[in-house]
Amino acid sequence: MPLGNGLELPHGPVKLDSEFYVERSPIEERCYETIRQAGALIRIKAPRQMGKTSLLDRIVEYAEQQGYQTIRINLLQAKGDVFRSLNKFLRWFCACMSSKVKLDAQLDEYWDCDRGSIVNCTTYVQEHLLEQLNSPVVLALDEADRVFQSPEIAQGFFPMLRSWHEEAKTIDVWEQLRLVVAHSTEDYGLLDINQSPFNVGLPVELPEFTSEQVADLARRYQLNWDDTQVQQLMAMVGGHPYLVRLALHHLAHQEVTLKQLLQDAPTEAGIYEAHLRRHWGMLKDNLELAEALKQVVSASEPVRIETMQAYKLYSMGLIQRQRDQVMPRCELYRQYFQKNYEL
Repeated sequence: MPLGNGLELPHGPVKLDSEFYVERSPIEERCYETIRQAGALIRIKAPRQMGKTSLLDRIVEYAEQQGYQTIRINLLQAKGDVFRSLNKFLRWFCACMSSKVKLDAQLDEYWDCDRGSIVNCTTYVQEHLLEQLNSPVVLALDEADRVFQSPEIAQGFFPMLRSWHEEAKTIDVWEQLRLVVAHSTEDYGLLDINQSPFNVGLPVELPEFTSEQVADLARRYQLNWDDTQVQQLMAMVGGHPYLVRLALHHLAHQEVTLKQLLQDAPTEAGIYEAHLRRHWGMLKDNLELAEALKQVVSASEPVRIETMQAYKLYSMGLIQRQRDQVMPRCELYRQYFQKNYEL
């Protein structure tokens, strides 16, 4: 029997109470253990739609269960003139943090133009947040990639986060701060990796689902599958969490058979049409990136492409790596983009 109409659509992060969240043990356990440590830093890296936000949400929920204060900021919410200068951005950042813990911002009391905005922001966090809250504080930053688009701000903001993490080694109050940073890309631009939070702390790179996890998820969707169906689906989309869940969602509602779904998958008639068209639109806006992907999908074996193009295609989730070479992340992308390059 098909599932009820209340079945959640597989778009955006998986709800905290969802039966369709797939744990990728031991990742969750390691994150929970780490967030309890003084001055902890967790950095979650994976291409888009791989589950970064869903994991970040669960780390925040776990921290709240420990009695910690939590501050969750999606950096995509920073709009317009917020990125006009580092000073403007850090004032916005401090105001957001205060709002999340229901404290009056009182920015002007801490902002001294002679000290510089980084010192102002650091003083604000120490004296206005950490000392007043007097408990562990988890600062969770989602979509950190947004800041990389403003190099001047990135070169001030990320070294500041690194300095906060380092302060915990010598200053007791900074032990209260625990950082979680989620991002997709490795293209750090002009940022000095050694003066950033991206080579310290607990690195978490989310893998694709295994065949066992896909089979388990199919059972949760009440699909009576054997290994054959699991392998047929994964031959097209691999273990990509979003692509797998979208397929299982449509199959559970009996909207399409597995055979028809796989036949139509790389076409405009398939369930992935909007997802694929969005990627194609982004590629058409970046001819160098489009040309790099053309090399990848046209080759029968892994190929080597320019490093920055590889980083960007990886952050989009379109390729996977084999040492210093790359290949399409899944057969769906190979077939769809091959066809589009031929048009």
